[in-house]
Amino acid sequence: MKRPALLFSILVILLSACGSTTGEDIEVHNPWARPTAQGENAAVYFQIHNHSQTADELVGASSNISDDVEIHESKMVNDVMQMNMVSSMPLGADEEVNFEPGGYHIMMVNISQELKVGDHIGVILHFKNHEDIVVDVHIENSMPNEDHEHE
Repeated sequence: MKRPALLFSILVILLSACGSTTGEDIEVHNPWARPTAQGENAAVYFQIHNHSQTADELVGASSNISDDVEIHESKMVNDVMQMNMVSSMPLGADEEVNFEPGGYHIMMVNISQELKVGDHIGVILHFKNHEDIVVDVHIENSMPNEDHEHE
């Protein structure tokens, strides 16, 4: 494993251990991406829930295995699916937003390694007001089952 990838993996583990899930925070559920060949683009999907009473905004993302990481939205326009980069994603107070195929997603451009089923990669989500959230993304063929309950 390359040294930068090892260091990033250690950072993901350490920051994940420090994450707060107190119910007054922003949480990410079911992060996943499909298998993808090295040099291709990869889409990351998840549900994000703002448990606080204050609105926030997802303003970007980063990963050590991608040249660039962008927030994208796919939508149907005149019976044609179009994908566009968006500068940010508002996240209202006590709101949940789904990042899913055919909708919002995180696009990782020109990934530096093959993503195989069973692998895990790290993605860091950046917010306007909230501290960064390190996400452990599972590589799956399809969306995993939900691992949380709605209150």
